[in-house]
Amino acid sequence: MNVLAGAIFGLWLGFLLTCLLTACGATLCYSLSYYFGRKTVMTYFPERVKGVQKQVSENADGLFFFLLFLRLFPMSPNWFMNIVAPIISIPVHLFFPSVLIGLMPYNFICVQTGCILSHVSSISDILTWSTSLKLGGIACAALVPGLLLRKYKHSQVKYM
Repeated sequence: MNVLAGAIFGLWLGFLLTCLLTACGATLCYSLSYYFGRKTVMTYFPERVKGVQKQVSENADGLFFFLLFLRLFPMSPNWFMNIVAPIISIPVHLFFPSVLIGLMPYNFICVQTGCILSHVSSISDILTWSTSLKLGGIACAALVPGLLLRKYKHSQVKYM
C-alpha cells in the first residue's frame, strides 16, 4: 500500500499519508492489544514479553529514544512491538510519535519506490549511496540522545 501511495499521490503527499496512516494503524493494533490481547500475548510470548519489559525498564530514562531506535533498527519486529507495548505499560503518547518518526525511513523508501517504479531498471535506482547514508544518519541521530542521557546519568552517579 505504501508503494501504491507513492505511485498515486507522489513522493511528499504519499510520504505524509503513509507516515500518518502507519502510525494510526499501529496505534489501533496497540488499542486492540490493550483491550483484548493481554491474555493471548502472555500465553504465547511470555519470555519475549519479559525480555522487552527488561529492556524498557533499563531504558526508562530515555524511553522515547529507545522506542525510536527499535523502530529505526530494521531487524526489530514491529508487529510484536505493536501488540506488546500496552502490555508492558508503554504510554500511547510515546508509542504514537515513536512509530510516526521511527518508520519514516521505511515509508520513504516504499513511497519513493512507488514514485519511480515505472523507471526502475535495477535496485540501485531505489537504494542509492545517498539514500543509504541518509538512512544511516537518521538511525545514528536517534541513538545520540539516549546515549547522552545514559552517559549523563552514569556521570551523576560517579560524583554522588
